[in-house]
Amino acid sequence: MKHAFKFARLAASIIALASLAFGQDGRIYREGSNWVQEVSGQLSAAKNLRVKLDAGSVRVQGGSQAGITYVIHRRAYTSSEQQARHEFESTHLTAMIKGDTAWLVAERAGGKDHKCSDDVVVNVPRNLDGAKLETGGGDVKATALTGRVEVTTGGGTIRVDDIGGEVVAETGGGTIEIGSVGGNVTVNTGGGNIKISSAKGDIKAETGGGNVVVLSGLQGAVLETGGGSIRLDKCSGRVKATTGGGSIDLGDIGGPVEMQSGAGSIRLLSAKGRVEAETGGGSIQLNGATSVRAETAAGGIVVKLLSSSDARTNSTLETTAGDITVYLANDLPITIRAAIEMAGGHKIRSEFNDIHISDENGGWPGPRTVTAEGLLNGGGPTLKVRTSSGNISFLRVSH
Repeated sequence: MKHAFKFARLAASIIALASLAFGQDGRIYREGSNWVQEVSGQLSAAKNLRVKLDAGSVRVQGGSQAGITYVIHRRAYTSSEQQARHEFESTHLTAMIKGDTAWLVAERAGGKDHKCSDDVVVNVPRNLDGAKLETGGGDVKATALTGRVEVTTGGGTIRVDDIGGEVVAETGGGTIEIGSVGGNVTVNTGGGNIKISSAKGDIKAETGGGNVVVLSGLQGAVLETGGGSIRLDKCSGRVKATTGGGSIDLGDIGGPVEMQSGAGSIRLLSAKGRVEAETGGGSIQLNGATSVRAETAAGGIVVKLLSSSDARTNSTLETTAGDITVYLANDLPITIRAAIEMAGGHKIRSEFNDIHISDENGGWPGPRTVTAEGLLNGGGPTLKVRTSSGNISFLRVSH
């Protein structure tokens, strides 16, 4: 019985390879100034898929079929048919089932210095456990798969959508677009933009200089770009966003938040946890938080502090040059410590009678220090507010 099983598996592999060899004798035709060879075939069902190309694009589509079908367009970038046939013959194509994995491999003999690429389209059963797709340079697209998807390309665009498991994607410099994913998402590009529509797991996205946009994440998110902007509309967990010089714009966050920009503006709609925001030269606007550390080298700060039974941590707001406006909930127990170090004509304004303002120099002309202190609702965690040159305002949160 065991020998019969091994023989059946061997026969299946031989049939698959024979099918590919027959397909390589398929038609060769001219397309513009280039030549194309079309190779097609099929493989029996497998739990996993591996596609590996020296160069070219890959597209994998899940569906209701039982087996695997593929079409390979091998493109030779030469006007000579003889030279094109030589290029085709120098590429070794393999299509086989090995264990529980279906393999499609295109490797060039004698290295990768050839004027040829392979564009592969594969239709597979939707319920694959996993797909690993790799190309030395070209676009990759994968859709409608229930398992894990891993994609690597030397420099093309990556598009992935309708994936039930984890997604890992890396490109040397192209754009990455992720649609709906049922697991974690980890993506990296050398310099392109990243967009993620929806992920049920943790998100890690990094680009050397492009923009990062995330519409929805149900866990945490770590987002990083060397110089572009970051936008995150909604996330249920902890968020860390870092950019070398762009803006950061976050929506509703269900956990703590860390934001850092080399020179851009920072904006947050709301967070359920401590918020830390720092920029080398931009404004900071935090519209709903319970505990905050916000620092900017040059720019204004606007913060709305809300009351919470969990808020027992001190807050700090500091700018070298700019106004600071703080909106305080009426029922917020907090201790206020504020100062304008070089006031000039700048002032501290308060809508709370319990915040007491003092002018150190008693109205004399020239730079002076203006301070304010007070206990609201009996006092609580300390809020320290400081600007070297700017106004400070304490206002009530309007309902």
